Amino acid sequence: MSEKIDLYFSFRSPYSYLAAQLAEDALAGFDVQVRFRPVLPLAIREPEFFSAGNHDRVRYILTDYPRRAEMLGLPVGFPSPDPIVQDMATFTISDEQPYIYRLTYLGAEAEMQGAGLPFAREVSRLIWSGTPSWNEGDHLIAAARRAGLDLNVMDAAISSGDQHKETVAKNQEDQLAAGHRGVPLFVYKSEPFFGQDRIDSLCWRLEKDGLKR
Repeated sequence: MSEKIDLYFSFRSPYSYLAAQLAEDALAGFDVQVRFRPVLPLAIREPEFFSAGNHDRVRYILTDYPRRAEMLGLPVGFPSPDPIVQDMATFTISDEQPYIYRLTYLGAEAEMQGAGLPFAREVSRLIWSGTPSWNEGDHLIAAARRAGLDLNVMDAAISSGDQHKETVAKNQEDQLAAGHRGVPLFVYKSEPFFGQDRIDSLCWRLEKDGLKR
């Protein structure tokens, strides 16, 4: 049977975007199954994370992400709109969040339909390549279609009950139990690999376990 790798992912994370673009090619040839496990970003789960002590971290990400994407040859931009409604001058999180819950629950539905990682790849690329008004028109419909999914069917599914909310809550519990709260986080045999720049370490571990390319 294939080995399992859990990928904990946030649609608000630029590094999750990079991981989604890299993971399939990097893991091709290994007998593994990637389980896409979307989580809500820390800005929603832990608003206090954006305290004064973390402002420098945010500024670093805003500098590092574009150069990392450019180095990898991936399209780069900043979300328009941001998946989270947040005042970036004060880092205050709005009580009204029209995007991130829907995106996260759609990710859970995509995984239920067997296309979690392809959906994450297409939608995160749409958002983090700087597509203007990615939330309007047929942008998301087309992204879902490229992943082999029907967005209207997915929206109907996430509106039908609390299953997706419960799935995301379980993902968040399991992520913390794996030993890290950040994203992207790969977990293989209870061993966490944090960051899109640790995919090579994950591949090294797979090879050490005899999973040849």
